Amino acid sequence: MDIRNATALVTGANRGIGRSFVTELQNRGVKKVYAATRRPESVPDTPGVIPLKLDVTDPADIRQAVTEASDTTLLINNAGVSTFARLTDGAEEDIQREMQTNFFGMLGMVRAFAPILGTNGGGGILNVLSIMGWMAYEHSNSYGASKAAAWALTNGVRYELADQGTQVTALAMASVDTDMMAEIEDEKSSPDAIVKAALDGFEAGSLEVLADARTTAWKARLGEDPALLYPHLSARGIV
Repeated sequence: MDIRNATALVTGANRGIGRSFVTELQNRGVKKVYAATRRPESVPDTPGVIPLKLDVTDPADIRQAVTEASDTTLLINNAGVSTFARLTDGAEEDIQREMQTNFFGMLGMVRAFAPILGTNGGGGILNVLSIMGWMAYEHSNSYGASKAAAWALTNGVRYELADQGTQVTALAMASVDTDMMAEIEDEKSSPDAIVKAALDGFEAGSLEVLADARTTAWKARLGEDPALLYPHLSARGIV
């Protein structure tokens, strides 16, 4: 999809990966970008960038976004949250918050904007996912469950919207240097590098973009026996 003539809407656009999306879209010639966030006042005053108040967990906000951004041809579902909750003993409200934002928020945006995209010629959707949707880890399994659900959503939506000519691309990555990961010690990609890889893949028509080497390597191993993926389990007598 050639995005130069697109009108883009980016959720979670005021910081991190979302802000990088806004900047890179403009660098690639996109003339109009809706920067959607719960705090539109935090969006820098930039020509061609329109702040849009949007909490993806609020149906009224989504309905208003449809009204204000009815010319959208590229929807980038970037809004997300991580509480680092464990599934077995984490706060249930944290787990519900992650699912409400990362899955149901994305679903609400897709359902609201799919008819808009169809009317506007098909357009595209880019869903921001995570390597955590494919793996288990000590402190992020609730987040991973929400991202696994979002991956399934993305695959299903791609199938359902094919007839209206809407390209649906999944973006997956490992750790990124954002506020969400500020307290985590890990090798991190820059948001700008992730976004450039995402838009390169999207413009090339890729249905899934694996934005770094770790994500590519892990995705390739998903067919392996879980005992090989998680060797520490055998050391603890689980397998």
